[in-house]
Amino acid sequence: MLVGFHGYAEDAETQLERLRAIPEASRWLIVSIQGLHRFYQRRTDRVVASWMTRQDRELAIADNIAYVQSCIEALSAEWPVKPAFAFAGFSQGVAAAFRAAANWARGSTAVLAVGGDVPPDLDASSLKRISASLIARGTADEWYTKEKFAEDERRLGDAGGAVRAVEFVGGHEWPAEINEAASNFLGEFVRR
Repeated sequence: MLVGFHGYAEDAETQLERLRAIPEASRWLIVSIQGLHRFYQRRTDRVVASWMTRQDRELAIADNIAYVQSCIEALSAEWPVKPAFAFAGFSQGVAAAFRAAANWARGSTAVLAVGGDVPPDLDASSLKRISASLIARGTADEWYTKEKFAEDERRLGDAGGAVRAVEFVGGHEWPAEINEAASNFLGEFVRR
């Protein structure tokens, strides 16, 4: 199962479209989960969401983890899948993807992360539960800095999982060119 997590002020459909564009994803059951904290986008009145704010952070993290786990369990009951779960996040959704993977106990987990950092609340023992990670950032991304990217690569490597770090020319985005690296990553994860 390939489980997607959108960025701030996006919706599940946006992340679903990104995941469908990954060539290897056609072999996966693709799921995209919308954040619990929904609001109207000011200009369009479209419903979008976020994963959390600073307020009541620990409670929001616990709610998000429980919500994601119940979604995956319900889908797994309806659509039996092999015990390989990849969690894919963009921007704010990266933290949600890492937390979901680190807290998922049924099967092997991997994280595909674009434009967002590994959350600081996950310690080395939590990160050890993630068998593989692909982290990616745009060279002009001011939110996910080169320094934070290097620190995340080190933290994930120190935890013992396979880590692939990819930089692309661009900013805070999920460009089409990242899909080839994501496809290779997913293929390698399944073969392991």
